Amino acid sequence: MEDSLLFHLGFDPVFLLLGLLIFIIILFVLVISMHMKYNRLKSSYNAFMKGKDGRSMEKSITDRLDEIDNLSHMAKLNRQNIKEIYRRLEGNYQKIGIVKYDAFQEMGGNLSFVLTLLDANDNGFVLNVMHSREGCYNYIKEIVKGESYVELSSEETESLEKAIFQEAYALKDIVDVKK
Repeated sequence: MEDSLLFHLGFDPVFLLLGLLIFIIILFVLVISMHMKYNRLKSSYNAFMKGKDGRSMEKSITDRLDEIDNLSHMAKLNRQNIKEIYRRLEGNYQKIGIVKYDAFQEMGGNLSFVLTLLDANDNGFVLNVMHSREGCYNYIKEIVKGESYVELSSEETESLEKAIFQEAYALKDIVDVKK
């Protein structure tokens, strides 16, 4: 055996066999590990595909994608509708101011009043209704961007300010109620 190839290379055949045995054991462990991973993957796949074949799964996915497209389209329409609603609301009367007073200091009970109605851009009108024993007098004055082209009485000015700054007045009224 002295003429063997291993002897000429300087290897002892026992070490070579031990190395190959260790390599085979490592490969065996790797095969078992891969087999276990394969079984877990197969059971996950079977659970995912339970009761469905490939074609029905594809149809299910395309149905979901169509549903997402429809929802996206509806969201765009909703955004447009909301913008249109906001545009329309700007022209509606949103701000209100009212002041009651006794116009002629004769009747008592503050039967006269000033009503101010404004939109989001502070455009609208001031309605002054004065009540006396002889009758009821109504006056209306146009308001453009929070200002009148006609001189306003003190009650009309107060009502206009209440309408323009209604958040501040509402906050003051809430604080007064709590006291």
